[in-house]
Amino acid sequence: MGGIFGVVSEGNCAKTLFYGTDYHSHLGTENAGLAVFGDGGFSHAIHSISQAQFKSRFVEDYKGMTGRMGIGAIDDESPQPLIIRSKFGTYALAAVGLITNKDELTRRLLREGGSFSEMADGGINNVELVAKLINRGETIVDGIGRMQQAVEGSICLLLMAREGIYAARDRYGRFPLAIGAEVSPAGAEVSYTAATESSSFANLGYELSRSLGPGEIVRLDRDGIHIEREAGGEKHVCAFLWIYTGDPSAIYEGISVENARERCGRAMARGDRVEADFVAGVPDSGVGHAIGYAMESGLPYRRPLVKYTPGYGRSYTPPSQDIRDLVATMKLCAVRDVIRGGRMVVCDDSIVRGTQLKNYTIRKLWDNGAKEIHVRPACPPLMFPCRFSSSTRTTAELASHRAIRALEGETMEHIDEYLDHHSERYRRMVEWIRQNLNVTSLKYIHLEDMIAAIGLPEEQLCLYCWRGR
Repeated sequence: MGGIFGVVSEGNCAKTLFYGTDYHSHLGTENAGLAVFGDGGFSHAIHSISQAQFKSRFVEDYKGMTGRMGIGAIDDESPQPLIIRSKFGTYALAAVGLITNKDELTRRLLREGGSFSEMADGGINNVELVAKLINRGETIVDGIGRMQQAVEGSICLLLMAREGIYAARDRYGRFPLAIGAEVSPAGAEVSYTAATESSSFANLGYELSRSLGPGEIVRLDRDGIHIEREAGGEKHVCAFLWIYTGDPSAIYEGISVENARERCGRAMARGDRVEADFVAGVPDSGVGHAIGYAMESGLPYRRPLVKYTPGYGRSYTPPSQDIRDLVATMKLCAVRDVIRGGRMVVCDDSIVRGTQLKNYTIRKLWDNGAKEIHVRPACPPLMFPCRFSSSTRTTAELASHRAIRALEGETMEHIDEYLDHHSERYRRMVEWIRQNLNVTSLKYIHLEDMIAAIGLPEEQLCLYCWRGR
């Protein structure tokens, strides 16, 4: 998914930028960068973070940066922020999301005589493509609006020009972009931030001012927050933010991630007749769901698996399966005395591919003496690859479709029945996944219960992963 952070301050912003960007490290594992604008113009640094944590790569860079404005990014798709020279003057740009019509847009610009210089893994850098589209507008704001209309997928961005930082949320608000303000002892707002994760604000002394609406564009400068384009009316926020992607301390659309996960856990426990000794969560994002399950069921919460946090991030975000497998292997440590002889309910945020859960979580539990393992994912079977982020790219990756192919062959004729948890085909799919995972039982939350746990109206959520629309 990626994350962006920007700040406008009275004094040097570099330290705030450094730590604010670092608070987005859970959203990417490949590329990161910082850009600052000061009296001497723009300064910036970009590094790979695939083999090192953000702080260790940028600690010396930020100490040499001075300026009152800055933007940072962590992203698996493209090295950024980029410094762009344009008809609007020079600006720095950070943009995260997915452009599904990237090839079409690239071909169109090349036919018109355009060129690209920034390459990412042998392809066009998404951020440069976004900049080329913006530069076709009459103004920066007009260009951002035109870019959002041209892009299929989802792009949130921060654009830092001499006059301030422009913050723009994607057209349908699928991913978050929040504004924070620092208040002086006298009660006046003196500094402003914009970030993917509002949880990056509090420890830096900022308060959440508000979230941008779908397609909204604002400009932050030392005088305040200026609305450049009003929000659109249609909203489809990614439901996975609350289930997995978001930090537990984050708040989206006024709804706490941790509270939503606890409600998911409670919903899974209601009507679940399994007999078990304790409840556990797969660290870290399964923990909130497991706590909710424990509260509702009355079973104790225990930790048969603990995460070695200092060395390993999320196993879901790296782009290659080899790296995902390595992280999944190394990050979880088994607590044998908790596991041995135990009948356990194991809550996880989701089953995407299923390979990590099977090979690096379930196997550790069996190998350390588990008696029964009952898996409870906090979202329904993922049926369609995301079209708006880089999480899953192909149907073939998904555990649900491996089950369907095993049961039906290559035909998707009965896909609607597999979406219906009341149907016999759905039951057979879940049973195939259970056997493939090698667990005692498997029961997914129902989509209606997940929606209710999040708390937004259904029509305001993006549920494409489960419905295909």
